[in-house]
Amino acid sequence: MNIFRLLGDLAHLASIIILVHKIQTTRSCRGISFKTQALYVLVFVTRYIDLLYSWISLYNFAMKIFFISSSCYILYLMKYRFRPTYDPSIDTFKVEYLIGPCFLLALIFNYRFEWTEILWTFSIYLEAVAIFPQLFMMQRTGEAETITTHYLAALGIYRALYIPNWIYRYFSEGTVDPIAVVAGIVQTGLYLDFFYVYVTKVLQGQKFELPA
Repeated sequence: MNIFRLLGDLAHLASIIILVHKIQTTRSCRGISFKTQALYVLVFVTRYIDLLYSWISLYNFAMKIFFISSSCYILYLMKYRFRPTYDPSIDTFKVEYLIGPCFLLALIFNYRFEWTEILWTFSIYLEAVAIFPQLFMMQRTGEAETITTHYLAALGIYRALYIPNWIYRYFSEGTVDPIAVVAGIVQTGLYLDFFYVYVTKVLQGQKFELPA
């Protein structure tokens, strides 16, 4: 494994740990989009279906189990344990506008027309846009708690690190994954406005507020 892939995985782990820590310490899921978290569960379940029939390594197995279980745990916290703190009236992005097109793209643009490959491709497309409900919620409220922005920053760094990972793999292994590359660039691009505000305000000790 190259260093960029490892750092990306660590950033992804950090994002989930930050989010769980935020919910448990504040005993609130205020400002967190349940819909985005549900989409991530769908992403991981469809991507890691190979857990049922293949073995790659202990690291690979552990990471997949962690991402699936931790994402389901976050849904549990939001749906049951701290449900009164979740406000569905501001989490209104219609996820069917994401799921439907992503599945259609997976049927059309894939490497092999097999159900496992289609599910994997679907998960790649869906992960690229799964953050939309969260960003839409922040756009509606115009602000976010600092710890929530740290979660999103770690998530964005995770995806951004996969770009040098792909470049490294191209020069070291001669392999290119066009589907993952295009989806990853789209996903990274969605964070650009967020990172601008994060760097210019949050890292300067100011409150995260979107421009009017």
